[in-house]
Amino acid sequence: MNSYTHGTGGTALLGDTIGANLDRAVATWPDREALVDVPSGRRWTYAQFGAAVDELASALLASGVAKGDRVGIWAVNCPEWVLVQYATARLGAIMVNINPAYRTHEVEYVLNQAGVSLLFASLSHKTSDYRAMVEQVRGRCPGLREVVYFGDPSWETLLGRATPGATYEELSCDDPINIQYTSGTTGFPKGATLSHHNILNNGYFVGELIAYTEQDRICVPVPFYHCFGMVMGNLAATSHGACVVIPAPSFDPKATLDAVQQERCTSLYGVPTMFIAELNLPDFASYDLSSLRTGIMAGSPCPVEVMKRVVAEMHMAEVSICYGMTETSPVSLQTRRDDDLEHRTGTVGRVLPHIEVKVVDPVTGVTQPRDMPGELCTRGYSVMLGYWNEPEKTAEAIDAGRWMHTGDLAVMREDGYVEIVGRIKDMIIRGGENIYPREIEEFLHAHPGIQDVQVVGVPHEHYGEEVLACVIARDPGAPPTLEELRAFCDGRLAHYKIPSRLEILDSFPMTVSGKVRKVELRERYTV
Repeated sequence: MNSYTHGTGGTALLGDTIGANLDRAVATWPDREALVDVPSGRRWTYAQFGAAVDELASALLASGVAKGDRVGIWAVNCPEWVLVQYATARLGAIMVNINPAYRTHEVEYVLNQAGVSLLFASLSHKTSDYRAMVEQVRGRCPGLREVVYFGDPSWETLLGRATPGATYEELSCDDPINIQYTSGTTGFPKGATLSHHNILNNGYFVGELIAYTEQDRICVPVPFYHCFGMVMGNLAATSHGACVVIPAPSFDPKATLDAVQQERCTSLYGVPTMFIAELNLPDFASYDLSSLRTGIMAGSPCPVEVMKRVVAEMHMAEVSICYGMTETSPVSLQTRRDDDLEHRTGTVGRVLPHIEVKVVDPVTGVTQPRDMPGELCTRGYSVMLGYWNEPEKTAEAIDAGRWMHTGDLAVMREDGYVEIVGRIKDMIIRGGENIYPREIEEFLHAHPGIQDVQVVGVPHEHYGEEVLACVIARDPGAPPTLEELRAFCDGRLAHYKIPSRLEILDSFPMTVSGKVRKVELRERYTV
């Protein structure tokens, strides 16, 4: 049996635009809560949210924004972010998500590459002064006509232009609606261009698989600028009449659990490091999390011990693992509500309805037999339209058969569930042996002195590469030694997989979407 599978399902794909889908939610659940911002205490029912979206869309139209124009958003999580997402979709403008961690040269690149004419931005957050950075680059962005800051008179000025009963151009569900810049490890990021059809359906089916209804309240501590927040969070919610709860502008473990408790959230999102931070709060046991039933963990594999605690101590018996990438809207594989612990920690689930996946030999492109590693490819409604204005880079990622090549090494089991064994570029080749860091990380998580671990390959003059374990100790005052670590592995891991180097860290370098930057760890410890 070869490593190909496709998702069947009784539920048809949605043919709506995002605006039409929101209209249906407003008509069906006008009095249910759509959005709650815990920091400011502001709340919107679906009727109020729909009216606020219409007001902003009309204001944008009056400001000269038309269908197909690019509207940038460079901001941390706040209700205005969500309003901009739906208002641009209503209008047919293309929202350009800009990573809040970007600095001036990256922002300048994105504003010019996408041709952004109007930019929404936070005023500031932590050490970032967004207004000062915008002023630095504005003169070098000739297409940028207007900047509107959240929490500033410019926001009210914009809304003051709204006119009731505005009429918009007719939209197709295949129109581009969103550009998300994927952080390339080399060179400038690329703008994955997504349609209504891409992201609305992906949010809808992710929500279907965890049985969302209008009774659900979703705590979203992951960033909106990323698909996890705006698709799996916002669009999964509004396509089911559920409520989005914003716990804080950026991730804060205490604020997240406070929001779950206060708002009686039924679902909680995060990458594994977020759940680890929540579980490790000194007063974790004092929070009432009994309202939770489900949630989504994505971004990187979940260690078994963490998953056990999330299910048992956070009441998330139906928690789902999702696998995806920005270019595929994002999710293509997901565990199901009744999957056992092994499937939730050993795999990233099975294919979603209406999507195809296969595992191919990275060199020949031929589909591998089941249980053989190769590159994961995916095809279907979720694959992006392409990289914005970069046809050559698009052709490198999407082949002639419209398969998106993920760059991830995967194994498809006999039952169709998929294991991610690493990135093609993360694979360690030591003395001719292929080593997948994930396997060693999973094993080392069972060491009593290790809270978290990342394994990378670093150059070695004899073997080509050697195995480096980067460890966050459970007790910083008494971290494990390399000798202890090697003794722990001895006889249980093949000798060539046992780490030959150890670094003790306080934290890992992270992307804003919560992925560990392994490339940075490799660079840091290459001697």
